[in-house]
Amino acid sequence: MSRRTHLYEYHVKHARMTEFAGFEMPLWYEGITQEHLAVRNSVGIFDVTHMGRSIVKGRDAVDFLNYILPRDIPATQLFQGRYTVFLNEHGGIKDDLTLFRLSEDEFLLVYNAANREKDYNWMIQNSKGFNVEIIDISDRTPMYAVQGPKAVNALNKITDVDISKVRRYWATWAEIDRMKVLLTRTGYTGEDGFEVYLWDTPLDRADKALKLWNMILEAGSEYGIKPCGLGARDTLRLEAGMCLYDHDINEEINPFEARLDFTVNLNKGVDFIGRKALERIKEEGIKRIRVGVKLIERGIPRAGYKIYSKLREEIGFLTSGTYSPLLRCGIGMGYVKTEYSNVGEEVYIDIRGKLVKGVICNMPFYDITKYGWKRKTLKSTD
Repeated sequence: MSRRTHLYEYHVKHARMTEFAGFEMPLWYEGITQEHLAVRNSVGIFDVTHMGRSIVKGRDAVDFLNYILPRDIPATQLFQGRYTVFLNEHGGIKDDLTLFRLSEDEFLLVYNAANREKDYNWMIQNSKGFNVEIIDISDRTPMYAVQGPKAVNALNKITDVDISKVRRYWATWAEIDRMKVLLTRTGYTGEDGFEVYLWDTPLDRADKALKLWNMILEAGSEYGIKPCGLGARDTLRLEAGMCLYDHDINEEINPFEARLDFTVNLNKGVDFIGRKALERIKEEGIKRIRVGVKLIERGIPRAGYKIYSKLREEIGFLTSGTYSPLLRCGIGMGYVKTEYSNVGEEVYIDIRGKLVKGVICNMPFYDITKYGWKRKTLKSTD
């Protein structure tokens, strides 16, 4: 039987539903394009309670996380966040995740819905010998993503702290109508925004979860906020060049191939799972790398489609693809032989037997001075 989030009854009433990672989730409410553009131009809200969330705490929490993650965990400051990955012994990516330090010896880890059990069990399996407690809080912590250039304005109307002062990839505790929430300033859309975690709220307290959801919708009403489903979430993350687990990254792909080098610190001075494999891979060099592809001719690229060079040699494959509501053309990401990965490289995508012309391009796919979380910073320095 499919699992449900706290807002299931709301979603069934207002959205077209779909099954994802074992959950019954909203695919779209008004429409994927409308929801997508609301986030790019103003603000939208997503129910992402299906994702996995665990607390890791205890005397050895830092040492434990420093062993199972390739980033430098001791250097993480209080309320600072990190994007990182779980690795297997061969350097392959078991999952990608975000981590936030809530106290000296307590951390929040957030990972993919499809890997909730896998990741939790992986942590338990590797915690032997460490004085740590690992608590799965997924089903008692509703989680909403409020994303877009007006996200901060909307949330600031109902929070008891000025969240505009929270830096990107940092967190803060707050209250919304006497409800305790954690706010983390990241996002899977490329835009500015926050994840809102409603603390200590089990599935049988759906009324409390719905109250918070409706308060955010009301606060964002003057900005045209829209509830958004998984459809817009996927097109937004792809425009932003962000990976989807089991599509763009998996246990056969390492962080160097995936352009996730920044998640790895080979100089942190201690051993970690996958370190020896990554050192060997870095020394030998990679033969393929993740790239963005923008179609010049009409067509919609999809995962699994083959990529060809201008000489019609097969050079790789797509792992994600869609029609971009913002750019109004087909875009995709995938892996090609490293010698074909230069921006501007002419490529062809095999779309149902027809070779459609495209070009290797930078990610995000959009103009970062006009869209995405960097837009204000870049405009202010022009």
